Amino acid sequence: MRSSPTRSPRWYGIPIRVFLITFIGTLLVFAVSLLLAILGTVIASAVQGIHPDMRIAYRLIALPMAVFVGVMIFISSVVMEVRHYLDARAPNED
Repeated sequence: MRSSPTRSPRWYGIPIRVFLITFIGTLLVFAVSLLLAILGTVIASAVQGIHPDMRIAYRLIALPMAVFVGVMIFISSVVMEVRHYLDARAPNED
């Protein structure tokens, strides 16, 4: 069987993939948490009979959650990409 030629891993691919994964993951978390925060704010204000303050949804719920999860995604993606890079560089020991 013929094996296809594989490229050796490039170190400069790590920061690009980490940035893309972190950016997309943080955007998704921000969007979902903002949606849920807006729904919660509207429901809470309807129950209390007051006008909803959407600043709470942005500043106190969605943004801190996106920052926290973004840091977690960044750390985990760095660890995973470096581990993948080191595994790909290691010679096959069969």
